[in-house]
Amino acid sequence: MKYFLQLVLLAALGFAANAQAEVQTQEIEYTQSGTTLKGFLAYDSAIKTKRPGILVVHEWWGHNEHARDRARMLAEVGYTALAVDMYGNGKTADHPKKAGEFANAAFKDWEVSKARFNKAKEVLQSHKTVDAELIGAIGFCFGGAVSIRMARGGADLDGVVAFHSSLPLQPAITNMKASVLVINGSQDSFLKPETVGSFSSQMVAGNVDFTYMNLAGIKHSFTNKRADEFSKKFSIPNLQYNRQADERSWSAMQKFFKRVFNQ
Repeated sequence: MKYFLQLVLLAALGFAANAQAEVQTQEIEYTQSGTTLKGFLAYDSAIKTKRPGILVVHEWWGHNEHARDRARMLAEVGYTALAVDMYGNGKTADHPKKAGEFANAAFKDWEVSKARFNKAKEVLQSHKTVDAELIGAIGFCFGGAVSIRMARGGADLDGVVAFHSSLPLQPAITNMKASVLVINGSQDSFLKPETVGSFSSQMVAGNVDFTYMNLAGIKHSFTNKRADEFSKKFSIPNLQYNRQADERSWSAMQKFFKRVFNQ
């Protein structure tokens, strides 16, 4: 009897292990207007049904490990996630000056950026694990602004979550479909209080399902574990990782998507 119970216990443990998340990742190359874009896809192969897809838009540094980590984390909680490439050819910056040049160029030629975002969305929607009718986006810093700007222009998204994001006041809100959650730090010196006020007023006037989370005492880039390294290396005191803010904002994002996807 004792031996039999041991076998049952081992079988149960084996079953539990197999039932855990089996996150698969893959590099994906796609093109838009002749430019190669390098994405990173993550999903849980243990889930057999189709699920919502979420685009992950990187910080101004470019498509780096931070964006990929977030794609993996989204897969772990049941989504298929695609970390996108907004700069083309997988370009990344190793200095704030270069990062600023990349980000400014992306916003200056917005039609190209919009096309790259939409192409990534098509790639995500076509994946075998994704319910093409349930698509969201998250973005960090530059990526948050890109995601919000797409939503303001009427992109067919269910929800957008922007972390330590700038707040674009353009384009004018037209046929905005997406619900929006913005999570910023109160001590982020890149944000002016009047900009927060103007942005919030526009969202309310546009009858948008909109929430602004203001994290007290938190600086910029609070989700990036390399923020303190960058702060010291480039003398940018406004950058600071904060574990509590990171975990709190991630939890808020999960609750937000469960609501907008009616899960």
